[in-house]
Amino acid sequence: MSSSEFSDIYFLLCHIYSAVIMRVINTRIPDVLIFEPKVFGDDRGYFFESFRLDIFEQHVGNVAFVQDNESKSGHGVLRGLHFQKPPFTQSKLVRVVYGSVLDVAVDIRLGSPWYGQHVACLLDAERKNMLWVPKGFAHGFIVLSQEAVFTYKCDNYYMPSHDAGLLWNDPTLAIEWQLPEEVIRVSDKDAMQPRFDLVESFCYNDFKQETLYPRTFQPLTH
Repeated sequence: MSSSEFSDIYFLLCHIYSAVIMRVINTRIPDVLIFEPKVFGDDRGYFFESFRLDIFEQHVGNVAFVQDNESKSGHGVLRGLHFQKPPFTQSKLVRVVYGSVLDVAVDIRLGSPWYGQHVACLLDAERKNMLWVPKGFAHGFIVLSQEAVFTYKCDNYYMPSHDAGLLWNDPTLAIEWQLPEEVIRVSDKDAMQPRFDLVESFCYNDFKQETLYPRTFQPLTH
C-alpha cells in the first residue's frame, strides 16, 4: 500500500469516527459551528469526548488553544457582547457544564455577507453541545436556568488593554434574549458598551475562517 493510499484510508476512518462521536451542525453563518458530542450513558453515569483535535481540525482547521476559562452565573445574568481587538483577537469554543444558556455570536467583520447578523444557540449541560465562535465575532450569553457554569477554550490570551464590546440590547442587532428585560442583569461595564454602528469592525477578508485556520482535510457534510 502506498503512502497516499494509506493517507486516504486514514482520512476516511477519521470521517467515519467523527460522524459517530461528534455531530457537527452548520448555522446560518457558515463560520460559526455547533459541536454536539455523542453521550454514552447508563445507570452508572455517562462518558463523552468533549474535545478531539483531529475532529476539530477536520471541521474548523488548525487551531491552537492556549487558555481555558470558567464562570458561574445566576438566572438572568447576561455577559456580553465581548471581543478582543487585534492583534489579540480570540476564537472561542464554548459550552455549559451545569444549567442552560442562550449563547450568541454576532458577525462584526466589515464586508461580510452576514455583517451585523447573529447566531443564537441554546447550550445546556444535558446535551453538552458547544458553539465555535471565531475571531471577528462578538460573543455573549444569558443564563436561562437558575444557575449555570460556563466554560470556554480560547486560542489567544486575555488582554485587558484590548478588551472591547458592543451593547447587548442594541435594536440594530435584534437579538431575542428569551427573558424579559426587567429580569436581565448586566455589569456596569456591559451596560455602557457602544452601539453596533460605533464599533471598530474587523475586515472580512482578514477574518475569513479559511484564512485564519487552513483545514487539514475536507469535512463530511451533514
